[in-house]
Amino acid sequence: MIKRILVALDPGTDSLVATQFAIHIARATGARITGLAVVDTEHIESSSRGGGIGSMYYAEKLKENLTQETREHARKLINNFEKYVEGSGVDHIEMMEEGVPFQRIVEDMKYHDLLIMGSDPHFFYSHPKQRTNTLVGVFHNTIGPSLIVPDRYREVKKVLYATDGENSSSRAIRRFIQMAPFGSDIEIEILHVHSKDDVDAELHMELTKTYLECHGFVSRVVSMIDSDPAKCIIEQAQNGNFDLIVAGSHTSKGIMGYKLSSTTVAITENDRIPVFIDH
Repeated sequence: MIKRILVALDPGTDSLVATQFAIHIARATGARITGLAVVDTEHIESSSRGGGIGSMYYAEKLKENLTQETREHARKLINNFEKYVEGSGVDHIEMMEEGVPFQRIVEDMKYHDLLIMGSDPHFFYSHPKQRTNTLVGVFHNTIGPSLIVPDRYREVKKVLYATDGENSSSRAIRRFIQMAPFGSDIEIEILHVHSKDDVDAELHMELTKTYLECHGFVSRVVSMIDSDPAKCIIEQAQNGNFDLIVAGSHTSKGIMGYKLSSTTVAITENDRIPVFIDH
């Protein structure tokens, strides 16, 4: 059940698409939408650091200017969100917070059921083309599922569930069918990508199909052996004209911080098909 949806706002066109998806889901579920803009104080701090003692004054002034400029961008995002949602008849609130974007999103997701955000977030508003590590931070830390959207809206009727039989993908489909963000009148194709020596692949697929049908979802099974899971999943989704990919995420923590698996990166950064992903 979905009662609260969090939309993470950034300057890209995918924020408008994220809002469109949120409105569609909220209308069907009666959920309230929260529009969140974050003033990225971490990037502001690092961008305004001076060299020596003589430059500290100028560095502080730069920090003040960047903070003010970023707050103005955040207010504009919130105003645009409010105007867009206002005529939809959906209950909504707006929030502007300061801090590290992924940390603020993770904290707010403790009190929301679903996060919707763009696939290429740029929360450092003063430099909208600068990439941030928001997605990987969210995926590694949040307790809720996310809907990652491209820059074009599409109605969801055909869903590709990509699974490797691991816990993360199983959690994703369980969460998806229990929340039913797009209702149950959808077609689900189960794509099991596995190695040729996976003796449990066929059993896993049949059990998954039975589980989905018990919840009232029409499904079919496709099995593929491929050394490049991301390529296999994206090609299947595009060639089959699917409207949504459901998948689990894989992250790890190394000396350089959090890191997404190459498969998760490729799936979430595809520029055509939204992804429902659990963590």
